[in-house]
Amino acid sequence: MIVPSFLIEMITLFLGVFLALLAIYGLVRKDIVRFLSLKNVEMHQETRAHILPLRLQAHERLILFIDRINPANMLLRLHQPGISIAELQAAVLTEIRSEYQHNIAQQLYVGASTWQVVKKLKDDTIGMVNNGAQGFGKEATGLELAKAILEHMAGIEENPYDLTISLIKQDIHQLF
Repeated sequence: MIVPSFLIEMITLFLGVFLALLAIYGLVRKDIVRFLSLKNVEMHQETRAHILPLRLQAHERLILFIDRINPANMLLRLHQPGISIAELQAAVLTEIRSEYQHNIAQQLYVGASTWQVVKKLKDDTIGMVNNGAQGFGKEATGLELAKAILEHMAGIEENPYDLTISLIKQDIHQLF
């Protein structure tokens, strides 16, 4: 069988083009890899520059959340003269849950361990309010509950709200 000369010329041409492209690729491969690496680094830096303000805002909002659920601040804000213990307890629990729901998305921007501490602090605060309310009868006033909670807080050696804020500050310092 005789192979037509046209087919031989085409195979030769394609082989020549393939070898030329292979040689060019060998010469510029390092440049292509370096360019793609720089593009990846540049995109990573742009992403970090965009996310950093969001992360700082999340830390700021969590510090505000902790300050708002701190019994020393919350009880002063929610207490009204003549309020019953049940009404104060309900108002405090509603406030804590509302504040938590408002800030739940912040967990995307803080470390997992920091978020777990914030979540535990919220749960412990709810438990402290509920436990404090159990020690009184239905005729007790909100003032008695507030005093009991604040006395309990005064008996704690290290304020958990201050410790959690310190942890968040440490988390912020890891960003820089």
